[in-house]
Amino acid sequence: MTTAVPLTEACCEHGEGPVWDGRSGRLALVDMLRGDVLFAGQDGTVIRRHVGSVAAALRPRASGGWVLAIERGFAFGDADLTQIEPLPPLWADTSVRMNDGGCDATGRFFCGSLASDGRPGAGQVYRLAPGREPEAVLDQVTVSNGLGWSPDGRTAYYVDSATQRIDAFDYDQARGELTHRRPLAEIAPADGVPDGLTVDAEGGIWLALHAGGAVRRYLPDGELAGEVEVPVSSPTACTFGGPGLRTLYITTSSLGLPPGREPAAGSVFVCEPGVAGLPAHPYRG
Repeated sequence: MTTAVPLTEACCEHGEGPVWDGRSGRLALVDMLRGDVLFAGQDGTVIRRHVGSVAAALRPRASGGWVLAIERGFAFGDADLTQIEPLPPLWADTSVRMNDGGCDATGRFFCGSLASDGRPGAGQVYRLAPGREPEAVLDQVTVSNGLGWSPDGRTAYYVDSATQRIDAFDYDQARGELTHRRPLAEIAPADGVPDGLTVDAEGGIWLALHAGGAVRRYLPDGELAGEVEVPVSSPTACTFGGPGLRTLYITTSSLGLPPGREPAAGSVFVCEPGVAGLPAHPYRG
């Protein structure tokens, strides 16, 4: 079993949403509930930018800068996130917030929501397509989390953490539609809570197990094919980056831990799992 090692110090309360920025050669991630985006260099140095009350997810924007999911909707930011342009909120209920997302190959940005009190079915998944208003595309979601696509773009993988599984959808790239939802892999509660995910160049699905101290690799048929040990209890998400996209970056959380219980919790961890990832698709709006 491969064991991940810290790249950064414990820089996050609740690190999430890592994405490799090939333009700058650095990792971007969010410290979600502090409303910050962090840029981590390959030497472990960290630059922090405050973008709002919640920083849920972000992706590079093809025209420059970033698209972000913030507390109750979307926003655009410049390259260094010193200027933020929020779009109108998508809902009024302040107990519901955005949580995680990603872009498809055609440049649509998807992000899902959850209720802070965990009430079932209060969340949705939204699609921000270039040149269009945001639309809800999946409802009755409880804890919307990881989202990624197969290398050919025809299958989407999705986690609603409350279901304790990864689901697969058929994906219509022309329309941006998710259909034919079915379970792909079940996670035993004793093994942790399924959280963020990424897909490698061979089609493997890498899943962070919150409260499980590991990142697992599943094959497209749902078979468990490998595991990376993370020496803190709560990995949250993962992505590939670095030279040749061969480094797996893993974000972690210290949320709810007693002081001093896990000193490295909240760090970004890295390992070389022996497979390359896929480049992050940019938002094309």
